[in-house]
Amino acid sequence: MKGEKKMRVFVAGAGGAIGRSLVPQLVARGHQVVATTRTREKLDALRARSVEPVVMDGLDAQSVGEAVARAEPDVIVHQMTALAGMTDLKHWEKSFAVTNELRTRGTENLLAAADAVGVRRLVAQGYTGWPNAHEGGPVKTEEDRLDPDPPRAMRSTLDALHRLEEVVAAAPLDGVVLRYGSFYGPGASEELVSLVRGRKLPLVGDGGGVWSWLHLDDAAAATVVAVETHATGVYNVVDDDPAPVSEWLPYLAQVVGAKPPRHLPVWLARLAAGEVVVSVMTGARGSSNAKVKRELGWEPRWGSWRQGFRDGLVDPPAVKIAA
Repeated sequence: MKGEKKMRVFVAGAGGAIGRSLVPQLVARGHQVVATTRTREKLDALRARSVEPVVMDGLDAQSVGEAVARAEPDVIVHQMTALAGMTDLKHWEKSFAVTNELRTRGTENLLAAADAVGVRRLVAQGYTGWPNAHEGGPVKTEEDRLDPDPPRAMRSTLDALHRLEEVVAAAPLDGVVLRYGSFYGPGASEELVSLVRGRKLPLVGDGGGVWSWLHLDDAAAATVVAVETHATGVYNVVDDDPAPVSEWLPYLAQVVGAKPPRHLPVWLARLAAGEVVVSVMTGARGSSNAKVKRELGWEPRWGSWRQGFRDGLVDPPAVKIAA
């Protein structure tokens, strides 16, 4: 970071999947990192990454306020979620309940603490993909509207994403929300690979739902760029290759040496797995990364999930990827 400012960066939720890549990248750039986790069991692992580890409950305003006050950071990075691998799509509301609170009450706690200490910048984790309106063309920008009528089980999650973006935009600091695509990579793909190998992730209907993928390393790199710039607003952070389920799911099965995915008609998938599965597998829209590339100068190392699924899916030798 020759000639650039080294900062104290407070990473809330550093023990999650993205923290595995984000924290080392921040340290490599010369920043001092204060990394939070909800569990004491992760303190040693974080300390081994040359950071200051802190136990913090993102839903406890006092815990957040004290942690931020002690850290006195220049920038806060909000990566707090409570998701582990693939979620239970049939019970979506239950799977996302705590994460929704972290995106609403947790965000408000961080912003209140930032205001009290005088922190002038916050970078927050958002999401893009299924929240896009399931209408029109296959790829959406940040200017396109979000889904006005998602499945009932997904409404609270979409409301939480809306709320996060609203409060960050309204806060008296420089705020940016990175709408990450669907994660893959070490720490995010293991359950996905297991489902595909067990033929438990079916191709629903015509598989026309378009997904935008993002390797965890690229998500971390984009976050570092956001930390170091003065950009504000909302950015889609995805790879260059949005694709329908009918393309990426059979390909994923091929590269992990699995049999082709089973096919389920829409009516049967709705009965067996629920409306959420039907929605994301048949109606989702992908996202454009043109704005983040243009305004922040970010480029994904893994430009396509095709290469990423083949060469960057999981840590070897956890799974043998076919050539």
